[in-house]
Amino acid sequence: MSDLMENYSNALRPVEDTDKALNVTLQITLSQIKDMDERNQVLIAYLWIRQTWHDAYLKWDKDEYDGLEVIRIPSSLVWRPDIVLYNKADDDSGPVDTNVELRYNGEIIWDAPSITKSSCVVDVAYFPFDHQQCNLTFGSWTYNGNQVDIIMGMNSGDLSDFVENVEWECHGMPAKKSVIMYGCCADPYPDITYTVLLQRRSSFFIFNLLLPCFLISFLAPLSFYLPADSGEKVSLGVTVLLALTVFQLMVAESMPPAESMPLMWKYYIATMTMITASTSLTIFIMNIHFCGAEAKPVPQWAKVLIIDYMSKIFFVYEVGESCTSPKEEAQDDHHHTQTQTHYRNRLHHKQKNHQPQKTQNNQSCPQPYGKGGGRYPKSCSQPLPNIPEEHKELPNSNPQVSQTYKGLESKSCLKEAPPPCCPDEEKPAAFATCRSCQFRCHHDCGDGGLLPGDDSKLLRNVEYIANCFREQRATSIKVAEWKKVAKVMDRVFMWIFFAMVFLMSIIIMF
Repeated sequence: MSDLMENYSNALRPVEDTDKALNVTLQITLSQIKDMDERNQVLIAYLWIRQTWHDAYLKWDKDEYDGLEVIRIPSSLVWRPDIVLYNKADDDSGPVDTNVELRYNGEIIWDAPSITKSSCVVDVAYFPFDHQQCNLTFGSWTYNGNQVDIIMGMNSGDLSDFVENVEWECHGMPAKKSVIMYGCCADPYPDITYTVLLQRRSSFFIFNLLLPCFLISFLAPLSFYLPADSGEKVSLGVTVLLALTVFQLMVAESMPPAESMPLMWKYYIATMTMITASTSLTIFIMNIHFCGAEAKPVPQWAKVLIIDYMSKIFFVYEVGESCTSPKEEAQDDHHHTQTQTHYRNRLHHKQKNHQPQKTQNNQSCPQPYGKGGGRYPKSCSQPLPNIPEEHKELPNSNPQVSQTYKGLESKSCLKEAPPPCCPDEEKPAAFATCRSCQFRCHHDCGDGGLLPGDDSKLLRNVEYIANCFREQRATSIKVAEWKKVAKVMDRVFMWIFFAMVFLMSIIIMF
C-alpha cells in the first residue's frame, strides 16, 4: 500500500497526457421511489450510483504481490470525479464516502448509494390518471468535456432491484447523453440525463375521491324527484354542494398551483355547477308548484305541450290516474250534467203541480195530505189528517219539537185547524195561538212540506251553492294543473341531469 500511494496526489486528474480526456463510465440503478411531492414538485429517489474510470498512477504487477488483483481502499484516498446531480433540490453534497474497488490495471469502481431530491415538473392535468416524467441529469461540475468525458454504462437505468411504490409505477428509465455549450465558456460540457417514467396508481384516488363524488353527484338529480311538499328539495341540493366543496378542498391541498387545471377539479367544478343549476331550477319549480288560487290559469301551449304530451312521455301521472283518466272524467262530467238537469225538471214539475184544486164552491183547496195522501182540511169538506207515525218522533231534532209532536193529537185545535194551504179566512181563531198546530200544518202542507212561494227561493239557493262548488272545483283544477306542470318539469330535469352526471363520469373514467 505504501508502494502504491507513494508520491500520489488525489487532487490531480490521474492521466499521463493532460491533453487527453479521462473517460468516466456512469451507471445508475433505481432502487426506490420514496416520494413525489406534487405541491413542491420534488422527486425523492433512492439511487445506486456506479462510476468507473482508470487511474494511470495506481497500477501494480500482480505477480510481484502474489497474484493480488483487487484491493478495496477508502474513496477519500484516491481521485474522484466531481459528478453531481444538476437538478438536485437540496443541499446534500453527494454520494456517501464508501470504499472503492481498485484493480491492478488501475481500474477504479466506485459504488455509492444516494438519496436524491431532484426537481421535477409535475403535470397534474389528468390527475389521478396522470403520467410523469422526471429527469435526473448528471455531469461534472468543474471539468469540461475535454478533461472528463462521461460515458453511459447502459442505455437506460437499471430497474432489476426496484422496490415497487404504493402510489407510482415505474415504466422505464431511459438515458440520453447531451453535450451543452454554455454561454460563459467555449468548452463543451457533457451530461447524461435519466428520465424516470412514472404512472400514478389511480385506484386509491378512485375509491377515496372520485367514487364519493360520483355517488354524491347522483343525489343532485334526485332532488327533482323529491316531492315539493316535503320541503327538503333545496336542503338536499345545498347539502350535496357542501359535500363536494369538502372533497374539492381535500384535492386542492395535494395539488400544486398550476396553469393547467386538473381533470378532477374540472369534474368537481362541473358537478358543483350542475348542482347549483339544479338547486336554482328547484326553486323555480317550487314557485310554480305552490301557485295559489290567485294565479293565472295555465297557458294553452303549456297544457298541450307539458300536460298532454310530456307527461305521457315521462310517465307522470297523479295518484290513481292512468291513461284512461280523461275519458272517465268526461263521463263523470256528463253524468253530473244529467243529474243537475233531472233535479231542475223535477223541481219545475213540483211547482207546476202544486196549484190548488177548485172545490164545488169554486174555492181553492190544496192537494190531499197526510199519510196515504187521502186527508183534506175541514173547509174543503174533507177529513182532517192524522199525524204521521214517522213525524211523531224525530231523534235528531230539537227535543222541544219532539215533545210537541208527542202531545199533538191531544190538542183541541187540531180538530178545527186547517193547514196553512187553506185560505186565512177559513182558519179558526184557535189556530193562530196554537204553535203545535202551526208546526204540524207547515210540515204536512204540499209535497215535501214546502210552501209554493219557497220553490223559487230554494232554486236560487241551490244554484248559488252549485256555483260556489263550481268555482271551487275550477280553482282546484287550476291549482292541480300548475302542480302537474311543476311535476312534469321536475321529471324532465331529473332525467336531463342524470344523463349529464353519467356522461361526465364516463368522460373522466375513460
